[in-house]
Amino acid sequence: MEYLSVTQFAEMYGISERTARNYCATGKIEGAFLTGKTWNIPADASLPKKGKTKVTPLLSRLREEKTSKLKGGIYHRTQIDLTYNSNHIEGSRLTKEQTRYIFETNTLGITTENTRIDDIIETVNHFRCIDYIIDHATDKITESHIKQLHLLLKTNTSDSQKDWFAVGEYKRLVNEVGGEETAKPEEVHRLMKALVAEYNGLKQSTFDDILNFHVQLERIHPFQDGNGRVGRLLMFWQCLQRGIVPFIITDELRLYYYRGIQNWGDLNGYLRDTCLTAQDNYKSLLDFFRIKY
Repeated sequence: MEYLSVTQFAEMYGISERTARNYCATGKIEGAFLTGKTWNIPADASLPKKGKTKVTPLLSRLREEKTSKLKGGIYHRTQIDLTYNSNHIEGSRLTKEQTRYIFETNTLGITTENTRIDDIIETVNHFRCIDYIIDHATDKITESHIKQLHLLLKTNTSDSQKDWFAVGEYKRLVNEVGGEETAKPEEVHRLMKALVAEYNGLKQSTFDDILNFHVQLERIHPFQDGNGRVGRLLMFWQCLQRGIVPFIITDELRLYYYRGIQNWGDLNGYLRDTCLTAQDNYKSLLDFFRIKY
């Protein structure tokens, strides 16, 4: 079990340290305990809710099936489809059946000489990322949450063994994507802080607001690697948070998805239509599992 300090927890949720300590002292954060005068807060702890937060039928079902470890439901299908497609877009060589086998049995099954250890580790890690967004779906998205997704995704990979690769932190080296320059390392925190603040300042975000957040994050490219997967996880999270039917960018939609990101700001319809197609596919799943939306 990983633990956060009061300072880290407060930063993650955008609250004061005094408020965080009060939550701990009054028992509102499950699992928090004192070591001397220092509070230790479980890394997966949620912010205590004020009043009732609306939970959609989809989110309710995902949480129920996650807790009960139900196989064959929407949670099971989402874990496999989102993990396989998002990793495959980024070059994973695992098949969908191998991804399914890892999720269902925690073993790999049949392997080939082309099977990469990192593909296996990042598949398992991606399952944990999806669990994280289901647990925190109604929370306000913060920079700390975004970094936590990157930490979960990249823990124990070969990248995590490189001194220059910052797992769970913003990039240290200049990088580019698709031949295009991205934000310099010293600019990332300022740009990400502004992006998150702008999004959280929206009273009611639309489908296009979620897509715009995604495009701006990808253009900033805050991490050394893993930006695409973190970004797609965040879109799923934002849809759950706002009561919008989420979507999964499949490998078949990859080129249209890249074209949409590249042309966003001039021809927004490219990315919007691609994501709406992906949303229609997910709606078909919801219809099959008889989940209202």
